[in-house]
Parts: sequence; C-alpha cells; structure tokens
Amino acid sequence: MERIEVLKGSVLTVQEVSSYLRVHPSTIYRMLKRNQLPAFRVGSDWRFTVEAIDQWRARAEAGTFKPEIRRVAARK
Repeated sequence: MERIEVLKGSVLTVQEVSSYLRVHPSTIYRMLKRNQLPAFRVGSDWRFTVEAIDQWRARAEAGTFKPEIRRVAARK
C-alpha cells in the first residue's frame, strides 16, 4: 500500500506503466495507437499519470469503459 501512495501524483513512462499494469510494453503501445489509454506526449515520448490510469482501470473493471473506435477509410 505504501508504494501506491508514493506513486500518487507521479508521471510514468511506457516501461513503468507496463510494469504497473503488468502487461508487455507492446500492449501499451497498441492501446495508445487505438486511443484506449489516457496519456500525453512529451516530445516523442508517452507519459501517463497514475491518477488517470487508476481511473481508467476502475472504469474498465466496472464495465463502464467504452474504448474509442475510430473508423479508418480504406486506402486505394
């Protein structure tokens, strides 16, 4: 519990959030590409706030999370 309290207010990298969520970093990148995770960019790097990830996870676990689905036009 103590470790979680230290993380509150923290900004995480892709590696750190993948460890926090216990998934592979490629899963994080795939979810970012699909706009399924709350994140922001710093230069070319992705960053995540612990609070936003916790809220996202709570919504997902409650079944109220609806991932954004973007329709991409077919290329000719």
